[in-house]
Amino acid sequence: MLSFEELKSEVETSAIDTVVVAFTDMQGRLLGKRLHGEFFVEEIEAEHSVEGCNYLLALDMEMDPVPGYEIASWERGYGDFTMAPDLATLRRIPWLEATALVLCDVQWHDGTPVEPSPRQVLKAQMERAAGLGLTPMMGSELELYLLRETYQEAWAQRYEDLTPSVPYILDYHVLASTYDEDLIRQIRNGMHGAGIRVETSKGEAWPGQHEVNFR
Repeated sequence: MLSFEELKSEVETSAIDTVVVAFTDMQGRLLGKRLHGEFFVEEIEAEHSVEGCNYLLALDMEMDPVPGYEIASWERGYGDFTMAPDLATLRRIPWLEATALVLCDVQWHDGTPVEPSPRQVLKAQMERAAGLGLTPMMGSELELYLLRETYQEAWAQRYEDLTPSVPYILDYHVLASTYDEDLIRQIRNGMHGAGIRVETSKGEAWPGQHEVNFR
């Protein structure tokens, strides 16, 4: 993790020159902007937020606006909201040179939260749990496939008949999963360097399939 004062110091020495300001969309992706480090520091000290378009919470997987949303649509019109950085989430991104990341709360211009935003939904559920005397605890088990095609090749093939990195079932197989260890190790260490607690990684139940667990 990274405090705001530490960020200021690293911006002054050019150890960090870019800050990714982002929020989570309905598909679980990070959307936002890259700010020059000096500009980000100035905006935070001036208590400013970053502008974003409200249609970003009404997109499909192809980034096309979907009709029927109350928050934004052709019928209701499209406008803006603000991304208010949560400095408690500020961290370095080890796999991007001189880059930090901060997650944002999505708000309307009057400061009220955009309630359908995933981060606000999570906050509301945590508040409900606290009201019942409960403390939510969670972990993430992320699974992925490693494929030999490039992004461009996979797209050109319509994501069909893709080649797994290893032609064997990898479930708990230490030897076979070692074929992909160069990348999986980078994922473990990169996430650890970004302040995410990594527990384990292992092969999963299909060729080229891996699992990484975070606390």
